[in-house]
Amino acid sequence: MLVEMTELLGRQIYTPDGRLLGEVDNLVVDVETSKLDGLFVQESSPLLVDESRPVNVPYRWVSAVNDVVLLKYFPKRVSLKRVPARAAPTSEAPRAEAAPAR
Repeated sequence: MLVEMTELLGRQIYTPDGRLLGEVDNLVVDVETSKLDGLFVQESSPLLVDESRPVNVPYRWVSAVNDVVLLKYFPKRVSLKRVPARAAPTSEAPRAEAAPAR
């Protein structure tokens, strides 16, 4: 069964274990190959994604498309990586100076 890409908009996405991830809000298309690359979810389930952050689900994770989108893979939990703040340098690093020519 062929489905127009725009028909995917608004469809619910379910993980392999039946949990609702969210709805398809947009599509990610590889313009070089003219193929669907991913499904963009603006508001994801807070049970699956920290802070209900937007996620792009790679299309290779899709198992089936009908009235809903069923995934063959999705991580148990998507967490945000917290990058520790870098400490500001207290002084400039010494500069290498050229030795005078002899």
